[in-house]
Amino acid sequence: MKKQLFFAVSMVFALVLSSCSKDLTALDPSLFKCNPNPLEVKGGKVAATITGTFPVKYFNKNAVVTVTPVLKFEGKEVKGTPVTFQGEKVKGNDKTISFKEGGNYSLKTSFDYVPEMAKSELYLEFNIVQKKKTYQIPSVKVADGVVATSQLVSTNSTELNTVIIPDKFQRIIQEKQEADIMFLIQQSKLRKSETSSADMVSLTNKIKEVKENPSLSVSSFDMSAYASPDGPLKLNTNLAESREKVTVDFMSKEMKKLKTNVKIDSKFTPEDWDGFQALMEKSNIQDKEVILRVLTMYKDPEERNRQIKNLSVAFKQIAEDILPQLRRSKLKLTVDVTGKSDSLISKLASEDASKLSVEELLYAATLTTDLKQKAAIYEKVTDLYPTDARGFNNLGAVKFQQGDVDDASRYFTKALAIDSKSADINYNAGVTSLAKGDVASAEESFGKAAGTKGNLSQGLGSIYIIKGDYAKAKTYFGSTVSNNAALLQILNEDYSGARATLSAVPNPNALTSYLGAIVGARTNDRDAVYSNLKNAVKLDNSYAAKAAKDIEFSKFATDETFLSIIK
Repeated sequence: MKKQLFFAVSMVFALVLSSCSKDLTALDPSLFKCNPNPLEVKGGKVAATITGTFPVKYFNKNAVVTVTPVLKFEGKEVKGTPVTFQGEKVKGNDKTISFKEGGNYSLKTSFDYVPEMAKSELYLEFNIVQKKKTYQIPSVKVADGVVATSQLVSTNSTELNTVIIPDKFQRIIQEKQEADIMFLIQQSKLRKSETSSADMVSLTNKIKEVKENPSLSVSSFDMSAYASPDGPLKLNTNLAESREKVTVDFMSKEMKKLKTNVKIDSKFTPEDWDGFQALMEKSNIQDKEVILRVLTMYKDPEERNRQIKNLSVAFKQIAEDILPQLRRSKLKLTVDVTGKSDSLISKLASEDASKLSVEELLYAATLTTDLKQKAAIYEKVTDLYPTDARGFNNLGAVKFQQGDVDDASRYFTKALAIDSKSADINYNAGVTSLAKGDVASAEESFGKAAGTKGNLSQGLGSIYIIKGDYAKAKTYFGSTVSNNAALLQILNEDYSGARATLSAVPNPNALTSYLGAIVGARTNDRDAVYSNLKNAVKLDNSYAAKAAKDIEFSKFATDETFLSIIK
């Protein structure tokens, strides 16, 4: 009996000793799970949650195990934040794992994404300190990666084009020349002092200029004769009509002298109550407000006249300051000025831009579709009119279309120095910042671009895809039809929506087809993968190498048709 008891105690003691001294062995990969798997990049980060299990009777009571996530790619590796666990006899602050029961654990890791990670693998490394001994057990692969579809956000000119601020050039502009001929009370006789006034001389000179200059033409020549609203209506009617006749006769004779034939559209107004009200509103006459109320209270002109005359003090001032200004004939000449022809503007823009106004020179850039010529014209705008922000902005817009993002950004900065509040220039600056990968600056610029003619919603939506906030991106894209809008639908797993959007993109390019291939791969549509990928590679051969590494197409890695497309 004593021997049996001794044997049992010896076995327990041996087991305890073995649990304190035995080295830890390799862990089975089935003990680990990673979410997501494969890994994916979102908001520029490759994040994962790994859950693992230490089996029962595995964790040495004297061991300290440090678990380190390691992402390996193209001969490189990046280590995540390690997590440490300890045995039951270790004095420390790390999580303790029971030898008898084992234990489950979870760790989170995150890596800054770089394109080389597209073809990568995530491992866990185990470093063990057991008393004075340090050793490692084999690392365990926990995930493949990285799905980098979110990085396909397009920030070039085909997706986010810049805004050219338009010119204000008008082929035909109008010039107006006006003159008044004043009459004495109850008279319609023309006075020489009136017919030879400076305004009348200018008006007749303008008619002469129109006759001699083929770029000028008379649009209209209107004459209105008036009588002041004092006295009987019949008298005022006769006066206004007579003033119309003598004025038309005089101007007809003047045009005959100039040997020109300009039609005069004439009319008369017996009592100029509108003119009376306008002059009263501008005056400082006593009882002005009372008089203005009379005008609205009494519609009958003779009653109006009687009520105003009852204000004896005020009426005296009216008779001296207001009424004389209403006894007149008013002449208004409107002249059309036809500007330079398109051919002349283009010629001068090329040969002597100094002979063009800023509006003509800005307009000249719209007469060509050649980006190099446009840029040359806008450069001349910046030289000749350096205080006009449109020259720098439009030059930047063309540079962006040419693919020169740095130059575009430099010109937008100069434009903002002139007009910092321009919504269009701020939008353009945001587009170039986004193209350079400076999301923070892009967001700041877009925040100042309310009211821009650019596609601000698309710009903000693209920013939120890059930041990984797909819900917010969706609110900005709305029903937008573009590659980026389709990309967002793919990221939100709306594949039918993505197909519809891609089929409606106005100017489909290689990216349009590549996104179509991804939709095909995610929905097990091989024909869609082949046809779209073939077209993407045809339009841009760089997509062949991209597809070869893209984990979206991992199921096709040994497919002969797929391999023939990307070779």
